[in-house]
Amino acid sequence: QVQLVESGGGLAQPGGSLRLSCAASGFTFSSYAMSWVRQAPGKSLEWVCGIYSDGSHTYYVDSVKGRFTISRDNAKNTLYLQMNSLKPEDTALYYCAKGWALPFDDVNVGSWGQGTQVTVSS
Repeated sequence: QVQLVESGGGLAQPGGSLRLSCAASGFTFSSYAMSWVRQAPGKSLEWVCGIYSDGSHTYYVDSVKGRFTISRDNAKNTLYLQMNSLKPEDTALYYCAKGWALPFDDVNVGSWGQGTQVTVSS
């Protein structure tokens, strides 16, 4: 079964940085695109970014372009999200997802794990 375990979240001040990790197992990690998705309390799920299976292409939602960098280490079955210049509006529970994560249905969401909390506050 697909298993995704997020880590690296925490508290940061505006302008600070955090690096999230996602350990993947239960599938051939190097054969799949991967994504990060986030959800703030009372808000809808938001797709944040995605990366091709070999890391050759990346895509970002406009609100994080230039600040966040998605990457992967296929030898370690691990996905990363480097977050710089953090803003309060980045506060959310962050999930990693197999593939492009969309649509946000029960089949997809059920494989995302517990997520890791990111809080940006002064």
